[in-house]
Amino acid sequence: MNPTSSDAVHEDGSLDRLSIDTIRTLSIDAVEKANSGHPGTPMALAPVGYTLWRDFLRYDPDTPDWPNRDRFVLSVGHASMLLYALLHLAGVKEIDADGNESGLPAVSLEDIRQFRQLGSKTPGHPEYRMTTGVETTTGPLGQGCANSVGMAIAERALAARFNRDGITLFDHDVYVLCGDGDMMEGISGEAASVAGHLGLSNLCWIYDSNSISIEGSTELAFTEDVGRRFEAYGWNVIHVDDANDTRAIAQALEKFRAENDRPTFIVVRSVIGWGSPRAGSEKAHGEALGADNVRATKKAYGWPEDAQFLVPDGVAEAFRSAIAGRGRPAREAWEAEFDRYAKRFPEAADELQLLRQGKLAAGWDADIAAFPADAKGLASRDAGGKVLNAIAPHVPLLMGGAADLSPSTKTLLTFEGAGSFEPDSYGGRNMHFGVREHAMGAIANGMALSYVRPYTATFLVFADYMRAPIRLAAIMEIPTVFVFTHDSIGVGEDGPTHQPIEHLATLRAIPGLDTIRPCDANEVAAAWKVALSHTHEPTALILSRQALPTLDRSRYAAADGLQRGAYVLADCAGGDPEIILIATGSEVSLAIEAHEKLSGDGVKSRVVSMPSWYLFEKQDAGYRERVLPRSVKARLAIEQAGSLGWDRYVGMDGATITMSTFGASAPLAKLQQKFGFTLDNVLKVARELIASAP
Repeated sequence: MNPTSSDAVHEDGSLDRLSIDTIRTLSIDAVEKANSGHPGTPMALAPVGYTLWRDFLRYDPDTPDWPNRDRFVLSVGHASMLLYALLHLAGVKEIDADGNESGLPAVSLEDIRQFRQLGSKTPGHPEYRMTTGVETTTGPLGQGCANSVGMAIAERALAARFNRDGITLFDHDVYVLCGDGDMMEGISGEAASVAGHLGLSNLCWIYDSNSISIEGSTELAFTEDVGRRFEAYGWNVIHVDDANDTRAIAQALEKFRAENDRPTFIVVRSVIGWGSPRAGSEKAHGEALGADNVRATKKAYGWPEDAQFLVPDGVAEAFRSAIAGRGRPAREAWEAEFDRYAKRFPEAADELQLLRQGKLAAGWDADIAAFPADAKGLASRDAGGKVLNAIAPHVPLLMGGAADLSPSTKTLLTFEGAGSFEPDSYGGRNMHFGVREHAMGAIANGMALSYVRPYTATFLVFADYMRAPIRLAAIMEIPTVFVFTHDSIGVGEDGPTHQPIEHLATLRAIPGLDTIRPCDANEVAAAWKVALSHTHEPTALILSRQALPTLDRSRYAAADGLQRGAYVLADCAGGDPEIILIATGSEVSLAIEAHEKLSGDGVKSRVVSMPSWYLFEKQDAGYRERVLPRSVKARLAIEQAGSLGWDRYVGMDGATITMSTFGASAPLAKLQQKFGFTLDNVLKVARELIASAP
């Protein structure tokens, strides 16, 4: 089709309208072919997405990893076809897994035909790393909103660190499309509150207020004035009465650009599935329209009713030309500016290049001191704070904080110049998330997607509030570090509401998450080294409130055995042991105590410290056999957590001393006695296992 004859396609006759309807019909056809997906929101928001990308988004389709590009987040991930259509029409080029240009389009027309099919680059919800141009994995509602706050924070932190002497390397904006579902989820409110407090004027959320959810009208459960809520958060709120009014959308976006003190919230009224006979229905929202409705909808658009996956002549060319015409000169100017910057500030330029590559500078861990043996020891949370402050000065933009708990989690950066990230000090390294665990995790993920090395912290029991962003970090393969302290019934008098039981098992169940529970200060140091060496895995560091003995490493194995997940910490002389005691965290010293007693009684025993199941499973079979020889059937796992999963290491003939109930409110010593974490009980169970071993 020729754009000059577009009157035959739509009564409007304009190339803009032809382009918008191309986005709509590509979405309709992809969902119809897959017989799965959500056509309504892409149809309704096509004018919004088109206007934003064509006229405002600073983006070079040929270099989609340009550091100062604007970020576009589709928080309404179920509307993924909107993003795929935009990426296709913009002609975005693919970046492969190694960061190189592949020469292929990020999303081809064939990719759109394969929407939601196995192995395609167009999955049901956008996935980071799978599809170039997807800035974050979205789908669970509210997550993209919170990710965007992290991206906006990262831009401010990057600008504070690298912009200098009139040279601007970072000044990009972050745009989000979100909907009623996002606004219902509590995480979006948490994140919006943070953004308003921080005055992130580089952040713009475009809220599709269409009054439809899966169950029907939002009147069923959602009747608040969302705009007034965001005004209370400290946002600049703008209203657009019709999503089809591209001029009004453009004016709202211009107002966002002119705002210097607040994030912007644009409320756009739309009719879901615009143009469809089922517009405004749950069918237009959540499933294919059906052949008859597809034809009727295309007729309403003035589109050839039998055409499928049609991109009229000139549509893609004009769309790409508009975006590239703005983005390419901006990117080229940035590269020239960076060359000038590198000559004036070579160390800062090298630092930025390392951040872009996800690498650490040589000697970043040189200031981590070895902890001397100490029977009294210190809590692993305290050791963690010392190690973190030894590392952070040498890892640019290692920044983070706690959910209002840094005095308890010991994660405050205290070195000179660390400072706090606040509206008047975007160069600070300490984040203050407030009591907002859910948003904290997702904000940190957004920071990790923008060159920052973030960490978060709270009590382990509150990992429940963070499970979604932890899981998404693992799906995206980003190296966010989640610090969890108060890791056991060692919390004591706070009682079962604050004593984690099942949490280690639930974290270990997440594919790709490295959950590490170190046993003493030197293992904590090794754990932080591993966490920051990860480039494609998030880490959960599990730390104690109570003091743990610092083991004498001249007598026992070196703590760097942690790098292999599990290692022989103490062993018997000559031949295989009669029993293997396996433990993590605070229970390792108990296992050592039992080992010494058994050895004194002539029993051959071995202690295996197993801080990371994830890392241990990555070792070759030979190493795993050397640590846990199959010939030794008497195995005892000791951990102040649930037993789930330990059967893989203790086997059918082994046993565990673990938790089978919730804890209780009492001093730690009383709890250890009640639940069997005593030397006498460990020796009793160990001897029974030896006696009954086949």
